Amino acid sequence: MDWFEPVSRAAEHLKARLQTVPKVAVVLGSGLGFLESLVENPVAVPYGEIPGFPVSTVPGHSGRLVVGTLKGTPVMLFCGRVHLYEGHPPQVVTMQVRTAGLLGVKAVLLTNAAGGLDPLWTPGDVMLISDHINLQGTNVLCGPQDPRFGERFVDLTDAYDAELRTLVRRHARKVGFPVREGVYLGLLGPSYETRAEIRMFRQWGVDAVGMSTVQETIAARQLGMRVLGFSVVTNLAAGVSSGKLSHDEVKETACRVQKRFSELVAASVGLVDKAISPP
Repeated sequence: MDWFEPVSRAAEHLKARLQTVPKVAVVLGSGLGFLESLVENPVAVPYGEIPGFPVSTVPGHSGRLVVGTLKGTPVMLFCGRVHLYEGHPPQVVTMQVRTAGLLGVKAVLLTNAAGGLDPLWTPGDVMLISDHINLQGTNVLCGPQDPRFGERFVDLTDAYDAELRTLVRRHARKVGFPVREGVYLGLLGPSYETRAEIRMFRQWGVDAVGMSTVQETIAARQLGMRVLGFSVVTNLAAGVSSGKLSHDEVKETACRVQKRFSELVAASVGLVDKAISPP
């Protein structure tokens, strides 16, 4: 199948509806849609109105694109995503990021709700993703090669931009915001992990587990976009937490940390925008 054609159609549709295209895009994960309310002079486009765009079926994803300014910086917000476990192939899961890339977006901030593996962490902690492990059983680059997206063999040595992470860490220290940093493990889902799986992942050096982000990062890097990733630790993983895991807990924790996480993302958008702008 030609996966470039639907992405190109979506990009052309948005070009006709948007007056300007920001250099920075943000993808919001489960329960993190509160950032949408902070966008000034918003132009909102429901996913259902964008040709070929998939619509999320997961609670906590509003399912629309919002373009405006966030604390004075132009930004493109994807308010919700779709997942592999919803039955979509990775080429559909990454359609938002690829569309942003074709529109000219230079950097993307990927956010997600994740389970924490460190018993010293608490729900509500924010982790800056330093690296990932792909255990989703697929890769968006599989299948016929389309050079219009970029090279087939993408270097992921520094998938999560080191310079951008340094800027965020410095800002977090300056404002007294405690930010963790660690490795994110992407799983297929939708079931949560078993205790045995979590024990194994901890031996691998994994700090947080989730069901998204990995394919988007690969697609963004193929297009030459710079990537910054944030995990909101909304629960402790099986065997680390004493209670049962639920999606309601994910949404409740995300709601509880919304103010300080919103401030961090808004500041990060500004820092990234300056870093990628020519002097």
